[in-house]
Amino acid sequence: MPRVISLILGGGRGTRLYPLTKSRSKPAVPIAGKYRLIDIPISNCIHSGLNRIFVLTQFNSVSLHRHIANTYTFAPFGGFFVEILAAQQTMQHETWYQGTADAVRRNIPYFTEASFDLVLILSGDQLYRMDFQDMIRSHVENKAAVSIAALPVAEAEARSCGIMRIEANGRVIDFEEKPKTRELLDRMRTEPDWMARLGIEAHGRPYLASMGIYLFNRSTLVDLLASGNAVDFGKEIFPQAIAANRVQAHLFDGYWEDIGTVGAFHKANIDLTRDNPPFDFTFGDHPIYTRPRYLPCSRLSGATVTDSLISDGCVIGKNTVIENSVIGVRAQIAENVTIRNSYIMGADSYENPKQMAANVRANRPNIGIGAGSVIKDAIVDKNARIGRNVRIVNEAGVVESDDASHFVIRDKIVVIPKFTILQDGQVI
Repeated sequence: MPRVISLILGGGRGTRLYPLTKSRSKPAVPIAGKYRLIDIPISNCIHSGLNRIFVLTQFNSVSLHRHIANTYTFAPFGGFFVEILAAQQTMQHETWYQGTADAVRRNIPYFTEASFDLVLILSGDQLYRMDFQDMIRSHVENKAAVSIAALPVAEAEARSCGIMRIEANGRVIDFEEKPKTRELLDRMRTEPDWMARLGIEAHGRPYLASMGIYLFNRSTLVDLLASGNAVDFGKEIFPQAIAANRVQAHLFDGYWEDIGTVGAFHKANIDLTRDNPPFDFTFGDHPIYTRPRYLPCSRLSGATVTDSLISDGCVIGKNTVIENSVIGVRAQIAENVTIRNSYIMGADSYENPKQMAANVRANRPNIGIGAGSVIKDAIVDKNARIGRNVRIVNEAGVVESDDASHFVIRDKIVVIPKFTILQDGQVI
């Protein structure tokens, strides 16, 4: 098998996930209570036998660096690694990364110094499970220079994705970034019969969208990046590659979610609480890895919990009701609280009695959710202090709002930022 180096792109500002990205990079955002988004692509790589991984970072990367350093360590004699490549000033470059292609270009020396044959490029903010060996096998069998993972999508989704047009043998002959006009959409359609021959039913999804998962021959990638100043793969690199190389579509029809917005992030987490969730973190012999925290079991005192995920180290009080929600590590939830369709991220540490006494003197709630509070359709970030009888319900149905200093509303979801303090009786 060819030698493969994996590059995970984690350097974007993550503005659409703000305020969850106010003090952390997008791949470091907690998901499903105890994981981080970066755990998804790294775990997929490890289960695919790809154990040489670089993570390219730029903005708010301290917590991401700490998580990777505390989580992914390999035996010293195997040559395996998960290593951070942070943006840095050099004699050639004194600015930030200008885009995905520019980020990879500036790190060419790190994946050319060893004898790697292929370069796998992944996003750090997607939820999916894939065996990359299937993509590698398809790439080699088709003698491709570039392979792009492709997901069938309907027209509404196609308008916001990079869409491929292919020949009967799966070769990509055109790539259109976010086609909007009817003429472009019609030109980029893929016949359902072609998908059916590969065992995939179209079900009203006649477009093949790029999943942001790319496999390059190393020499091809270096040549494409060195031949100009392209900063984006979709808009610049792929049209150039299609004109001069064999670019192959690799079809995928499993669960895949781009965690790009607050609404998508909230939905992805709440979907995990279903009886048959679309994504399972404990998938046979292929679990998603994360940092071992050695926390105690959660303690529930007469609470009613329905269709929810409760992480390690939580304390949940009497007569509390939790429905269709995700509760993160070390969450402290008092009595008579109601939480519905929400993600409570928990805390980074416990408060001791001395700290709690200091909170009383300072008229400051403890970290966690105070007694009698009601939280619905919300995301409460880590280390927030929610007082007693607080209501976070967005009764007015506001879609977007940045007016308040202590909360943000995105896609009707109320987001309480990290370290926020809500005093007793506040209503949002």
